[in-house]
This record gives sequence, C-alpha cells and structure tokens, in this order.
Amino acid sequence: MTAALTDEQLVVRAQAGDRGALGELLERYERRTYNLAFRLMGNHADACDAAQEALVRVCIRLHNFRGESAFSTWLYRVVTNTCLDELRRRGRLRHASLDDGMPMEEGTLPRQAADEAQGPVEYAERHEVQAAVQRAIARLPYEYRVVVILRDIQDLSYQEIAAVLDTTLGTVKSRLHRARQALRTIIADTEGKCLEIAG
Repeated sequence: MTAALTDEQLVVRAQAGDRGALGELLERYERRTYNLAFRLMGNHADACDAAQEALVRVCIRLHNFRGESAFSTWLYRVVTNTCLDELRRRGRLRHASLDDGMPMEEGTLPRQAADEAQGPVEYAERHEVQAAVQRAIARLPYEYRVVVILRDIQDLSYQEIAAVLDTTLGTVKSRLHRARQALRTIIADTEGKCLEIAG
C-alpha cells in the first residue's frame, strides 16, 4: 500500500513507471497546487487551468526530478512557472481579487471562517483587513507577489523560495523586502483614499 510512503519513495516508484505511485503523488499535492495557482492567477477558472497544466507538466517532467530539493519545492517551481507562462502568454499580468471563496463540491467555502468567539463587528473588521491585504497583494508586480505568497502565505523558507524561483537567496530577500514595502504603500494609499471619501 502506497499511503505510508514518503514523497521521495513515491517519486522513485513513479519514475520507474508505477502509475499508482504517480497517482498518489498527484493526489497528495492536488489541493496545494490549486491553492498556489489560485493565489497567483487570482480567480477560480484560471487557477483550475493553470493547476491542471502544472500537474501535466509534473507528469511529463518527473523523470527530470533529481531529488536535489524536496519534491514539494520542485512542484511549487513548476506551478509558479506555469502561472507565469500563462500570464505572459496573455500579454498581461492580471490584477484580480484574491478574496473569492474556495470552490468546493458543496458550493463555495469562505477562505477565512469566522471565529465562533467573535461578534459580527469584530469579524467584519478582521475580514475587511484581510480582504484589503489580499487586494493589495493582487496589485503587486508578479515577481513581488510570488515571493510574498510563497513566504507569508505558503510559509516556505527563503532557501525553498530561491529553489522554486531558481534565483539566489539575496534576490529572494531583496524582492520580499521591496514587496513588503510596496504592500505598505498600497495599503496606506488605500486607507488615505478611504479617509478622503469618508471626510
């Protein structure tokens, strides 16, 4: 039974032609692949297309995986590159809302569930802050957006991000620093405009 196998063991078996191992590996990462694609693409339809294309690329290129990084790091790289390729193919970097609900078989599930201990005012305030941050992330240039998502949302280490993006550790740190500065500026500008409208 392949359920107890590690990613590395499944990769070795899949590279040797074990279709069951490949299926288990893809199933293990299907949701994470979609989640990353959704955050990078900004909407459900484009995320589904990009995630599907990324998983196809994983199947085709699995024989190239040498185990120099974790399988998850390699997969994130494939997903990130697939999304970037799609955005470049369209000739634009789409700036869409990231606060859509997570599509489920039963309907749409909100990305942030309400804390049962909170009242409606506290929940609304927290939700508005999260939505503002997500909108700000969507406005970042792709190279900044991807490092923020990989570090602050996906919780990858700097080394893992460098491997995913095929760049240096210094570049990752520099982009992340600039991205966070840009986020602060975007959020401050948005708050300023809101205050002008309210005043």
